[in-house]
Amino acid sequence: MNNLDQTDAVPFKADQAKGSSRHMAPAPTPSEVKAKKKSAFSCEPCRQRKVKCGGERPRCGRCSGRGDECVYKLSPTLSYTTKLEKKVEELEAALRRAQQSAQAPSATSPVLSTASPLSSTADGTNHGFGAAFRGLGFDAKGAITYHGSASLFQLPSRTEEASTIVPVNEGNSGKERLVQNAWEQRALEVLAETPEPFQYLLNNHWCWIQPLFNFVYRPAFTRDMQRMGQYYSHTLLNAMLGHSVRWCRREPEIRHLLEPYDGGELFKRHARTLLFEEISTGNCGIPTIQTLLLLSAQECSAGNKTSAILYCRMAFSLLDEMGITIDVQRYASGSLQLSDEDIEIRRRLFWSCYFWDKIVSLYLGRSPSLSHTPVSPPQIIMDDSAEDELWLPHGLRYSEGQEYPATQARSVSCFTQMCRLSAIFNEILIHIYDPLRSKTDQEVEDCLIREGFAMRQWWQDLPSPLKIDAQALPEYCPPSHIVTLNCLFHTFKILLYRPMLFKRPDPLNEQGTPDPAHFKECLGSASSIIAIFDLFCHAFGYSRVVLSLAYSVYTAASIYLLQIQASSSREDYTLESMRFCVQALDRVKESSPVIGEALQLIIRALVDAGIDLSSMLERPQSRAAPYSPTNERPSGFSRSHLPQAPAVFDPDGINFTPEMFATFSSLEPMSAAVGGGGIIMPT
Repeated sequence: MNNLDQTDAVPFKADQAKGSSRHMAPAPTPSEVKAKKKSAFSCEPCRQRKVKCGGERPRCGRCSGRGDECVYKLSPTLSYTTKLEKKVEELEAALRRAQQSAQAPSATSPVLSTASPLSSTADGTNHGFGAAFRGLGFDAKGAITYHGSASLFQLPSRTEEASTIVPVNEGNSGKERLVQNAWEQRALEVLAETPEPFQYLLNNHWCWIQPLFNFVYRPAFTRDMQRMGQYYSHTLLNAMLGHSVRWCRREPEIRHLLEPYDGGELFKRHARTLLFEEISTGNCGIPTIQTLLLLSAQECSAGNKTSAILYCRMAFSLLDEMGITIDVQRYASGSLQLSDEDIEIRRRLFWSCYFWDKIVSLYLGRSPSLSHTPVSPPQIIMDDSAEDELWLPHGLRYSEGQEYPATQARSVSCFTQMCRLSAIFNEILIHIYDPLRSKTDQEVEDCLIREGFAMRQWWQDLPSPLKIDAQALPEYCPPSHIVTLNCLFHTFKILLYRPMLFKRPDPLNEQGTPDPAHFKECLGSASSIIAIFDLFCHAFGYSRVVLSLAYSVYTAASIYLLQIQASSSREDYTLESMRFCVQALDRVKESSPVIGEALQLIIRALVDAGIDLSSMLERPQSRAAPYSPTNERPSGFSRSHLPQAPAVFDPDGINFTPEMFATFSSLEPMSAAVGGGGIIMPT
């Protein structure tokens, strides 16, 4: 029984509970009525009382509230039974494939060794940490919490009575169980028959958001959505739906289905309402953290900086409260026994938050909040089933003969590599961009050398299927999360080297003289960003550009702007590149309004530099053109519909003069934060 078959129950739950009539669900469409009659089996007590049954198993909500015995007696129809038998056969086939895959793991498995620099010490010799985590355990409600030894929630005790480090065995049995369960749940998703528009919006999330950010563990969420388990909540579902609406609301397949839900805005309102109820009652869990992360992403894209920061900080506070920042498998007491799935979810969530913390700090010009310590969860992903899944761009239609070929997703390896890269960028944020720390020139120089080497090593170690060479672009664009990974790498490189361009030349100190190699690094990365972004847009259009990708274009534009400001002779390549960036950002601001603020910063700087903006802001096609798949989607139409990126540029051909660097030192640096909020660019 699928709880979502009752399409008016989920997104309207908050108002129904309050008895409000202001946002009552609209009358269901004929297709929705058909879906209800098809699978909405009521329990016997609800049937006798002739009341609506939620269908929760093993006990529906009404029976739980009345304390009645909940019994389901209605037999399924013959057609439904036949369909189940067919699906069982498909499930058994999927299980056989999963077992074969688990028995013969790939040589390029993304599961990381505990010897990784980002993992906890593998031999369990972190003596001295055990006593610090005696407060990690279950509270009165059965939830895992952590309270320090000086808190109100535990009495002092002798050190020898404290928890001891638990030996860790990362054997194959746990991995096999998780992989097998993941395949089971994917097969059962087909049986669930989630009605529209919910399924369409969820598929959008799984395709375009989940692989890179990994906020929600899909097998647990989809399973618990059917039985109201601990890893699902109506709040989280509404947050996922509301987040996906950003990219889907204009699509013909879904637009009319969103009309009863105020174009999807109702999902966002209910997510916030239900979240407030959870926090007010203290009924918070892992879905609460995931909801907060998604809401912070929505607020970031909308340019609501304060709300975005508040949602993030609440998520990270709950992360601490639930002990997710601690490797419970290693440092918890023997009484705290967690399943393989519990451990997997906590690890994934910690690293999702760690990555998101760096991105939000970058977007909004704030200090990072989360750090990786010796007691943090290791960067180990046991369930690598998503690595071998086939990835197709959900929601896009292509002309016949120009379909996008199914591609291996490589979601797990992409996420783990993104986490490693974010750990490097964390050092750059702290030692160069943190607005709350005073930084010496020597500290910045040391960071430049250390993290420059780390980034070169990261790129060298990056598996070739995840690497996009801007000098030799592939025929087909890789999946979107791989594109974003590569663009963020080049973005972080620019942010590492760009501050060096503003050093004032010192004739008495050779080390204080700006190095042309730093500008070459910035130009090379900027050129790579727009080439890869161009590949993405011609494959998937602008409607699927996430904020991280748009921020990369904004960062590339800052380098071309510097070149324009510092040179009296405006080279064609520089102007063409800037034109591409401006037109791209102008299109992307429709789904991410905060980019509009960033674009205004660039436009004002270009006006001050005496650049004619008429050609830069002119789109290849009319702004007033009605929506159609060919306006936003790539295949089957001329490239003239999209801004044209210039050919990849070789920065070695530029003549860097002392006058150019002297001009750099006199310029005011552009903020690294979108919209100029929180000026954290060092001067």
